Amino acid sequence: MRLAIIGSGKIVQEVLPVLGDLPAIELRAICGRAQSTDKLNGLAAKFGIGRVYTDFAECLADPNLDTAYIALPNTLHYEYAKAALLAGKNLICEKPFTMNLAQFDELQQIAEDKQLILVEAITTAYQSNYLAVKECLPEIGVLKMIQCGYSQYSSRYDAFERGEIAPAFDPAMGGGALMDLGIYPIHFAVGLLGEPVSVSYSPNMDKGVDTSGVAVLDYGDHKVVCVCAKDSGAPNRQVIQGVKGSIIMDAAPNECGPFTVDIRGCEPRHIDRTVHPHRMFEEFQTFERMIAEHDLAGCSTQLDHSRRALSVLVQARASY
Repeated sequence: MRLAIIGSGKIVQEVLPVLGDLPAIELRAICGRAQSTDKLNGLAAKFGIGRVYTDFAECLADPNLDTAYIALPNTLHYEYAKAALLAGKNLICEKPFTMNLAQFDELQQIAEDKQLILVEAITTAYQSNYLAVKECLPEIGVLKMIQCGYSQYSSRYDAFERGEIAPAFDPAMGGGALMDLGIYPIHFAVGLLGEPVSVSYSPNMDKGVDTSGVAVLDYGDHKVVCVCAKDSGAPNRQVIQGVKGSIIMDAAPNECGPFTVDIRGCEPRHIDRTVHPHRMFEEFQTFERMIAEHDLAGCSTQLDHSRRALSVLVQARASY
């Protein structure tokens, strides 16, 4: 993979260190705004990135690149992803993929027409511990309840309270707790169960944006409750309840750490399939393999999952 990083924000600074543990990924370029040139140059020097661009079209025209990673504010994903695909680049797009299903479907069609890999950077779906939860799910019998949560006091919340609105809290930029954090428990649930019968979201609103909230996914004979918060913190825990027992994971749904399978009448089993301490390692490891093998079938499977999760997110946003 000959990669161009598009953006220089918090998520970029989080992923760059772990990409060094994936030698098949070549960091060929980083692209951002002209006013961020010093920051871009600093990241390029620190992580050995080949070129710095402040013109996105010029970056996409670089023949030495085969993949772009879009790590921009949510409302920019569609525009930049479309341009990258039309330029013939494989595309990794940060979550949430797009703001609506029509945008998603258009990107998928372009990727299919051009035979390109298109994937969402959603850590949950690629974690070995999460895949192990799927394997263990039948053991707990008929499913009744899932409680998913991701609460994290935002480093930008104090500034938000002072009236300084960053993109993560700007509804016009696709900000808010649901879009930023709630998407992880939604992916967690939808990856296990598929799309629900109905979705609702009850937010706590401040300055026109949801700073925390609760989404309920109704599957008929079982329910999922997803809690997300940027205005308060708490231990994150994922609890899956069935008539024969439970699965409990004491970790945020974007990290998917070790978990316990507790079947009534049996000794609890602790399962840990952690591959790497960094939560983004396994997704980029998978993306590199997909691109190297031109795995369009695997790409299609992941896109189906992403579309179901996006459908739930869209329904949740429309419910309030």
